Amino acid sequence: MKRALIAVLAVLVFIVVLCVHLPAAWVLPALRTQLRCGEVEGTVWHAECTHALVHGIALDQLTWHVQAAALLRGRLTMQVHALRHGASASGELSLPWRGPLSARNVFARLRVEPAILPVVPAYISGTIEAHLERALIARDGAIEHLRGRITLLHLIDSSGEVTPLGSYTVTFPGGAGEPIGQLHDLGTGPLALRGTLRLTSAPGYVLQAELAPRASASTSLLQALQYLGPPDDSGRRPFALQGTY
Repeated sequence: MKRALIAVLAVLVFIVVLCVHLPAAWVLPALRTQLRCGEVEGTVWHAECTHALVHGIALDQLTWHVQAAALLRGRLTMQVHALRHGASASGELSLPWRGPLSARNVFARLRVEPAILPVVPAYISGTIEAHLERALIARDGAIEHLRGRITLLHLIDSSGEVTPLGSYTVTFPGGAGEPIGQLHDLGTGPLALRGTLRLTSAPGYVLQAELAPRASASTSLLQALQYLGPPDDSGRRPFALQGTY
């Protein structure tokens, strides 16, 4: 009986040690996830993945650190840091066994490109800066809750004549219901803009805003604004966009 007990304890110790030091390279190929790694080092708890592919987006490097204690509460929670072509994003991701993905304290600085923002035309370039205090994302990708700020900096239209478009920010206060952000320009570009951006359960978006040119607006930009129709008495032109993602 004593020998049997020692054998059982030895097996349990082996299992614990294996779980703690289980190489991520052993586990990832067996998981049906949207994550693929060219090379991976570390354990399933703390690892570094290079030449990663996440939902079709190529990353130079992806690192994560799993909070083991959160597993006891039925959640997979990890600190994540990603690098892509000089851009970076980091934050805490938490996924319960059931329910939406939760993201907290997300900081990101990315380039505007179709892989990141598919709704933005390829000829629009610039930089995205995001500080999201909290977000809830459903399994189908719909954003159910959002509190934070997203800023588009130094946008440029290269579809013809290179045209600077300025910088803009949208702030989401959080709260119940579909997330609605307040959108406005930062006062440095050729366009004055104000409006709202509503994120729907489609998942999709509805943008309603007003635009007005400033004195620095180019002739080509003034001509493009005419497609929005005549301005109101204050010189602003209303417009709306909606779609899915």
